[in-house]
Amino acid sequence: MRKVLGLLLLLVVVSGTWAQERQDTIVVSRDGTGNFRTLQEAIESARAFMDYTVTIYVRNGVYKEKVIVPSWVENIDIIGEDRDKTIITYDDHANINKMGTFRTYTVKVEGSDITFKNLTIENNAAQLGQAVALHTEGDRLKFINCRILGNQDTIYTGAKFTRLYFKDCYIDGTTDFIFGPSTALFEDCIIHSKRNSYVTAASTPKEAKYGYVFKHCKLTAEPGVDKVYLGRPWRPYAYTLFIECELGKHIVSAGWHNWGKQSNEETARYMEYKNTGEGANASERVAWSKQLTKKEAEAVTVDAIFRTQSKIDGFVTFIQSLKSKAESYTVRDFWKK
Repeated sequence: MRKVLGLLLLLVVVSGTWAQERQDTIVVSRDGTGNFRTLQEAIESARAFMDYTVTIYVRNGVYKEKVIVPSWVENIDIIGEDRDKTIITYDDHANINKMGTFRTYTVKVEGSDITFKNLTIENNAAQLGQAVALHTEGDRLKFINCRILGNQDTIYTGAKFTRLYFKDCYIDGTTDFIFGPSTALFEDCIIHSKRNSYVTAASTPKEAKYGYVFKHCKLTAEPGVDKVYLGRPWRPYAYTLFIECELGKHIVSAGWHNWGKQSNEETARYMEYKNTGEGANASERVAWSKQLTKKEAEAVTVDAIFRTQSKIDGFVTFIQSLKSKAESYTVRDFWKK
């Protein structure tokens, strides 16, 4: 009997210790009323390779910090109180101490299964060179109802065969402001050009079936901006597809650019389907781009885009669930507490 009681006592102690160590909800607040004052501190408090989800709620405020979600941090939801008032910002650019493009990020996500909702990620450096706001390396990353703001090179999708999903986001920039090798689906997003230049610069690997897919997005521009290309190939097999998007009059009639290299016209995979708006005149597109048939476009599903890249998991199920129910992105129930 004593042994049984001792074992039960040990289990109670272990369970209590685990409950204390495990923290499913973390609050970040600049005024010190949360668990942490900075997002980086909150991320670093998470256990390595968690098999459960931790939610980090970020209260309104301007958080000037360079944030890294390291590779050993997984299964985190980072949720802002208000998309326009919860702002993560920094101002590095490529010409500071020869920093180069890839160290200029405001937020770098190396871990997988990370979700960002209801917040702004911004690089507010002056237009003096490349300045990345969001740099991704992890797989199965989701950005829901976010603003991602910058100038040149706003979003760098930095790892081959990783899968990214952007839903109801506002993304702006000047040149090549969505670039890199990852597979990414942008749905119902606003893509805003701030200068005559290029929207995308994909470097999709030849082996990847999909690169950047834009569905039901709206392409807009600043006043006076009137010569913007949908994309140019950073690497020869760049893949970019716009499906049923609204293209403003700032999109040039040619649509696509070969980056000054004619051989790219033989390899780049640039496609459209049933786009609308003043910038969507398919008859004037470059001959080496393609207009999909209805059958081809219908085959470009969430399942097809993401399941072909690597292991089958809950990522596709999550995205499909967004289509089947109205989800509140403001987590009002939490903020009312």
